[in-house]
Amino acid sequence: MADPRTHRLRPWASALVVGAVVLAVLLVPPLVQLDEQAVDLSQKLLPPSWDHPFGTDDVGRDLLLRCVYGLRISLLVGLVAALVATVLGTAVGAVAGALGGWTDRTLMRLVDAFSSVPHLLLGIFVVALFRPGVWPVIASVAVTHWLSTARIVRSEVLSLRTRPHIEAAISGGASRRRVATRHLLPAVLPQAGLAAVLMVPHAMWHESALSFLGLGLPSHQASLGNLVQSARSSLLAGDWWPTLFPGLFLIVPTLAIAGLAGVWRDRLNPRRRSELML
Repeated sequence: MADPRTHRLRPWASALVVGAVVLAVLLVPPLVQLDEQAVDLSQKLLPPSWDHPFGTDDVGRDLLLRCVYGLRISLLVGLVAALVATVLGTAVGAVAGALGGWTDRTLMRLVDAFSSVPHLLLGIFVVALFRPGVWPVIASVAVTHWLSTARIVRSEVLSLRTRPHIEAAISGGASRRRVATRHLLPAVLPQAGLAAVLMVPHAMWHESALSFLGLGLPSHQASLGNLVQSARSSLLAGDWWPTLFPGLFLIVPTLAIAGLAGVWRDRLNPRRRSELML
C-alpha cells in the first residue's frame, strides 16, 4: 500500500524544484554580469570550489553559468515545441472526432503514417533541412510530438459526442461549429493542457539528444545536450564534473515537471488515483 505522505510530499517537492528552475533561468543571467562564453585557459577543468561551485569546463568557462544558460535554452525549446505540438494535435484530433467519416479516417491514417517513423529519425531529417539553430530544433520536436495529443483529443471528442447534452444540442438545431466551440473544445482543453505539460520533458530530452548528436544547436551555444557532448573527452580523462552537472540539470527538472503533470492527471481522474492508493 502506498504511503499517503509520499503522495502529499511529491507535488511539493516537484513544485519547489520547478520554482527554483524558473527563478534560476530568469534571474541568474541578468544578475550575474559574466559572459558564459568567456574563455580562460588558465582556469580550465578546475574541480568544484567556492569560486566555481560546479567547476569549469575544458576551456575555463564557469560550468554553473553554462548549465543555467543551457537549461534556459532547453526549457525554451521544450515549452515552445510542446505548445506548437499541442495546438496542432488538438486541431487534428478535434476535427477528426467532430467530423468523423472520411475526414476522420484520412487524418488518422496520416497520424499512423507519422507514427510509423521513429521520432528521433524523423527529427534528424527535419533539422538536416536547415542550418543549426533553435527554431529548426523546435520545428523538429513539434512535428514529431503532436501525434499522441491528436489521438487523445480525438478519443475524448468521440466520447463526448455520445453524451446526452451534445445530442440534445444537435437535436435542437445547433450547428457543428457551435457544438464544437461551445461544448467539445472546452471539454478537451484540460486533457490537451495535460498533454502539453507531459510533452515538455520529452521535448527537452529530444532537443538534448539532437544536440548531443551534433544536429541540434550550434556547438558554441550552451545547451544541455551540447554540454554533455563536449564533456565526453573530459570524462575519459577522469574529470567527472563537466558531465555530471549538465546531466543533473536535465534529469532533475524534467522529473519535477513530470511529477507536477502526474498530480494534474490524478486530479483529472480521481478514480485512477484512488486505485493507485490501494
